[in-house]
Amino acid sequence: MSEEQAPITDLPSQSVLTVAHIVYALHAIAIILGISGAPTIIGSFIGSLPSILAVILNYVQRGEARDTWAESHYRWQIRTFWYALLWFLMAWILILTMIGIPFGMGLLALLTVWLIYRILRGWLRLGKRQPMYA
Repeated sequence: MSEEQAPITDLPSQSVLTVAHIVYALHAIAIILGISGAPTIIGSFIGSLPSILAVILNYVQRGEARDTWAESHYRWQIRTFWYALLWFLMAWILILTMIGIPFGMGLLALLTVWLIYRILRGWLRLGKRQPMYA
């Protein structure tokens, strides 16, 4: 094992797992809000109060999850948010160029599928008490 990936020796506390479930739920709510009324699901995901609260919770509580398998879920959730924001901005830059509209819209569609996959996969693995990989 490399030095970066120290063996996980501790079990997460119930509060760490509860916060991880709450974060997945908040992200799922943001996606549902996007489906039900926002112009884009991604816009709702990165710009809605539930997702912003979820990311704040992640950063505040991730120290509690350190050296447990739940730490991988906190990392997964944080990366999902920031990568979604990055790809969202790239899609809008393409859309603003006018020539890139089809590519930007396609990127938004792919990003929506990717986002739903990330939240669903992570929440299912958390429910099984399994860590996230990559």
